[in-house]
Amino acid sequence: MTEDLLALGIEELGLNLSDANIADLELFLQEMGRWNQVHNLTAIEGEKESIRLHLIDSIAVLPILRKFLKNQNPIIADLGSGGGLPAIPIAIMQPEWRLSLIEAVRKKTAFLQHVRGKLKLKNIEVLSERVENVAVQQAGQFDAVISRAFTNLAHFLELSLPLLRPNGLVFAMKARRADEEMQDVCMEDWRLLADEPLCIPNLAVERRLLVLTPVRKSPLPL
Repeated sequence: MTEDLLALGIEELGLNLSDANIADLELFLQEMGRWNQVHNLTAIEGEKESIRLHLIDSIAVLPILRKFLKNQNPIIADLGSGGGLPAIPIAIMQPEWRLSLIEAVRKKTAFLQHVRGKLKLKNIEVLSERVENVAVQQAGQFDAVISRAFTNLAHFLELSLPLLRPNGLVFAMKARRADEEMQDVCMEDWRLLADEPLCIPNLAVERRLLVLTPVRKSPLPL
């Protein structure tokens, strides 16, 4: 599969993948394909489609995350992690980052736990919980929150807010409906830091990464 990774343009992302990175990414996709046959983790089938729409889509956000995450060891929550996207590829590429994969569907968390052990990913934890429950248990514990195709932007921001530390960041992976979804966001509560197009080599679809931070309002005078 390494040749397929190269042919699909993974080098064009400029991420300097090591041999170990490539081996782990390949193993991740192999395990996803194997589990998908039984557990229907994702609707996308076929090795090349998985590489295009899952793997490359997920790691294309890394240059932007690296630019905004100033902490050397950020703690990141992936909401509605599903089959581990984008969190597993990010964890492979950034072993010093800590990621919490939040997923309520048990067959999916079983897969995430399996991959965690298979790839020996010590920098992730899998939380088999609803996001709302984690927000109560770990309020204000995360430097950043990310999601890929989890829910609409306004709802994603609502779920993210209680999880974030002061000055925390939200990374929303979106497609062509991003402008439409932005209209439902109260911009008195959020500040848009970046709206970055994602270049997915050899894939003619629009992908964007929105970076937002909550506006901390001063308390009203007594």
